[in-house]
Amino acid sequence: MYIIGIWIAAFLTLCIFSFLYKDNPFYKLAEHIYIGSSAAYMFIYVYFFDVKPMLIDKFRTSVGFDKWILIIPSLLGIIMLLRVVPRIGWISRWAIAFTIGLGSGIGIVTGVHGFVLPQIKATFVPLIVMGNWMESINNLVLIVGTLTATLYFYFSKEHKGAIRLPIRIGISLIMVAFGASFGYTVMARLSLLIGRIYFLLHDWLHLVK
Repeated sequence: MYIIGIWIAAFLTLCIFSFLYKDNPFYKLAEHIYIGSSAAYMFIYVYFFDVKPMLIDKFRTSVGFDKWILIIPSLLGIIMLLRVVPRIGWISRWAIAFTIGLGSGIGIVTGVHGFVLPQIKATFVPLIVMGNWMESINNLVLIVGTLTATLYFYFSKEHKGAIRLPIRIGISLIMVAFGASFGYTVMARLSLLIGRIYFLLHDWLHLVK
């Protein structure tokens, strides 16, 4: 079974790589298998790690209000599934709107408390650290970078005159951040490519050790 799995994985990997030449049936086959298996995996994962423990098992073990309040999320889930019925599919919009609104509200609060406020707090650092000039330079770059990058988004005044230079510095720092983020993404994709090539040469063809 292990050998069969290796050959199937190698075949699907080559099918995906065949897109480098042009779109073809082998690539479409691998793409459909990947999407289908991912959807099936997510369905099983959601059922066994979300629906079953948080709804079915909890409904069996809970009593009183804690038990019957679970009817609300159950109804919302059933209403969402009505989208597959064209005649009454419009009803699903109510459950989707409720879920999106609730998720947006929670996301805004957690985003502010988990990202915005900690980043603001991290900028309150001493400008000069006695006996540690490297930390002083780091703090200076942090403060100047934060102020100039924030100043770039000040659109009430045209970017000319005294604020032009700080804004140019802010733009440069923003571009550096974007470049680092893009570089990290490229490195991650290259790591995936190296992993697949190593699989073909090591596990499948046994050409490298």
